[in-house]
Amino acid sequence: MADAETILAQEQDGYLVVTLNRPERLNAFNEDMHRALRGCLDAAAGNSGIRAILLTGAGRAFCAGQDLSDRDMRAGGAAPDLGVTLETLYNPLVRQIRAMKKPVVCAVNGVAAGAGANIALCCDIVLAAQSARFIQAFSKIGLVPDSGGTWLLPRLIGEARAKALAMTGAPLDAETAASWGLVWKTVPDADLLPEAGKLAAQLAAGATTGLALTKQLIQDAADQPLDRHLDAERDAQRIAGRTEDYKEGVTAFLEKRPARFSGV
Repeated sequence: MADAETILAQEQDGYLVVTLNRPERLNAFNEDMHRALRGCLDAAAGNSGIRAILLTGAGRAFCAGQDLSDRDMRAGGAAPDLGVTLETLYNPLVRQIRAMKKPVVCAVNGVAAGAGANIALCCDIVLAAQSARFIQAFSKIGLVPDSGGTWLLPRLIGEARAKALAMTGAPLDAETAASWGLVWKTVPDADLLPEAGKLAAQLAAGATTGLALTKQLIQDAADQPLDRHLDAERDAQRIAGRTEDYKEGVTAFLEKRPARFSGV
């Protein structure tokens, strides 16, 4: 399912653990890792046995963003077209995660910098180890936040904080990130993967269609007026109400037992 050199993928109880696996480079992205990750996510999207995804990093970092050794211009080479890099690598990945019809949990196990921070933040539910840090490192090398950073940050934490993080490149510790609403919560380092796995398993056992529709509605909400969004909720509820999971949910409630959702 994945390139073992840059991405590790392991199926668990209804969910897939996807691990960025370039620990010697702090899991910084190169083209091989981009291709492997997108291929892995594509395969997971088409596998009905996988109903949630857990994304994390190997070693002491989640992801340091772009591997800048691939951008070394000291020998006098031409500057790369970073617009092409975004259009062909990062933007498709962000769109893929946001459009995934399955919950995507991110377990930030260490530093998440540059594009690595913003890829984490575009996931559906983000847990951070207490030692994790989020760094909008772009200003340190003369760039703008990408991978959805300038869209996500003001929506999550407001314009003032977004501008300060983006323009200073100051590290943000996990506890502050959680208190600001940038991530869902922090957990002790040793508990991160067990806690994230428990959450992924819970989501994988949930009503898949309802969760996918909920994800889409919340993502769309900021860009829609209330009247249009009420129509979208109506249409989504119509779809959810016709699923077997809804029937099972109501039956379980009336029978006073846990629901056994099948994902259909």
